Amino acid sequence: MAQVKAVGLIGGGVIGAGWAARLALNGIEVRVFDPDPEAKRKIDTVLENARRAMAKLTLAPLHESAAIHVVPTLEEAVAETDFVQESLPEREELKRDLLAAASRAARRDAVIASSTSGLLPSRLQADMAGPERFVVGHPFNPVYLLPLVEVCGGATTSPGTIEQAIAFYRSIGMHPLHVRQEIDGFIADRLLEAVWREGLWLVNDGVATTTEIDDAIRYGAGLRWSFMGTFLTYRLAGGEAGMRHFLAQFGPALRLPWTKLEAPELTDALIERIAGQSDAQAAGTSIRDLERLRDDCLVAVLQGLRSRNYGAGATLNAHEEKLYETAHRRVMGNGDDVSQPLALHRGRVAPDWIDYNGHMTESRYLQVFGDSSDALFRYVGIDADYHAAGKSYYTVETHIMNLREVGAAEPFHTTTQILAVDDKRLHIFHHLTATREDVVLATAEQMLLHVDIKAGRTVPAEAPILARLQRIAAAHAALPTPDGAGRFVGAPRR
Repeated sequence: MAQVKAVGLIGGGVIGAGWAARLALNGIEVRVFDPDPEAKRKIDTVLENARRAMAKLTLAPLHESAAIHVVPTLEEAVAETDFVQESLPEREELKRDLLAAASRAARRDAVIASSTSGLLPSRLQADMAGPERFVVGHPFNPVYLLPLVEVCGGATTSPGTIEQAIAFYRSIGMHPLHVRQEIDGFIADRLLEAVWREGLWLVNDGVATTTEIDDAIRYGAGLRWSFMGTFLTYRLAGGEAGMRHFLAQFGPALRLPWTKLEAPELTDALIERIAGQSDAQAAGTSIRDLERLRDDCLVAVLQGLRSRNYGAGATLNAHEEKLYETAHRRVMGNGDDVSQPLALHRGRVAPDWIDYNGHMTESRYLQVFGDSSDALFRYVGIDADYHAAGKSYYTVETHIMNLREVGAAEPFHTTTQILAVDDKRLHIFHHLTATREDVVLATAEQMLLHVDIKAGRTVPAEAPILARLQRIAAAHAALPTPDGAGRFVGAPRR
C-alpha cells in the first residue's frame, strides 16, 4: 500500500490514545474524534508517557513527532486520511453505527480497522459501504509499547485489505498476528480470559488474594511467557523427548477438576472483595505512577529480548533498523553530495542522560559518537546481513574533547569527516553540535579496524563498502583538517 501519512482515529480513550501516541511518534499525523471534553488532555498525557518510554527503549533516532488533532466530528477525523482505526467501547451497535458512518466519509481506498478485543468482524462490517476494506486490528495496552496486533478479516474482507493492514502495522514497529479463522475473542484474549476467570474463582473461593495471584504469574510463568509462550515452554518441560513426552506425562492431569472456566457470578460481595484487595495491592500508588512503572518494566524486558534478537526483541530490532535508515535519509539534506562532512545523526538529550549537575553525562557523549559511527556504516551499506556474515568495524581508539555543556531536551546533530581509510583501517572525526545555537559541544576522533568477528582478526573490508568509504575520503581530503585532530590528552588547545 502507499505510505500512510495520516490516520483517523475514532475514539480517544485508553486504546485510542495509545494508537495516537504510537502513530505520532512514528511521524504519522493523527486526527481523533472523541466527544469527551477531556480527550485532548488525556491524549497528551499518554503521548508524554509514550515519548518518555520510547526514549528509554531505543537509541535509534525517532521521527519528529507528528501533530495530533482532536476534531469535532467523525467526518473530519476520517475524510482525508489513509487509514482509519476505531477504538470505541465494546458495544456492537455503537461500533457498527460509527463504522458505517466512517465508511461513507472516508476515502474509498482507506483501510478501516477496529480495535475490538473480541467482536466478530463479519458483524461489525455488515452495515459498511465497501465492507471489503474492513479488518480487525486488535492491539494491547499500552499500544505504544506492546508490539502485538491481531489482524482478522470478516466474511467480506478482501485478502488485499489484510495484506495492507499487516504491512502498515509492521511499518510502525508492531508484530501483526494474522488470525486466519474468525472467532470470538480472537487468540490472545481467549487465553487471557481463561486466566482471568480462574483468578476470579481463586478470589471468590478465598484461595488467594489479587496480590498472590499476580505474584504467581509475575515471578513464575509470566517471565517465560514473555519470550517463549506456552507450547515452546512445555516442549522444554518434556526434556529430550519433547512435547510427546510432556503430553504423556502431564496430559492425564487435564481430566482432573483443577480449573473452573465458567466465571463466578460477580456479586456485590465479590466485587467489593476484589476492589478492596486491588486497592491494598496498589498501596496508594497513583494510576500515572503505575503506568510509568509498567512502561519502565516493559522497556527492560524488551531491551533484554532485543539483546538476544528473540521474540518481541526481534520486532524491536527490525523497527530500530527502519528508524535509523529513515533518520539517515532525513538528515542527509545534501543527498549524495559527500563534499562536506556527513550529517547522518541527530537527536535530543533525554531526561535520563542528565547528571547531578544538570548536564549530559560523559558516557552519553561517547554513545552519541558511537551512534554517529554506526550511522556512517549504515550509510555506506553495512547492514544486518553484513554483520550476520561476521564482518564489522571495531573501534580501537577514541579521543573526545568536551567543549561545552548541554542540558536536557536540547536538540543536537553530528557531522562526520573521514580523515583516512585503507582496506583494514578507518580514521574518522565527529563534531557534536547544539542545533538551536549552532555551537560545537564536543568532538571525537576515532580509529576503527575492520574485523572478521568469527575468526577474531582484522581482515579487509568488502570491496563495495571499501569503495564507498574511499569515495567519501577522497572528497573529504579537500576539507580543512579539523581542530583537535591528532591531539593527545593534555595538549594545549588552539
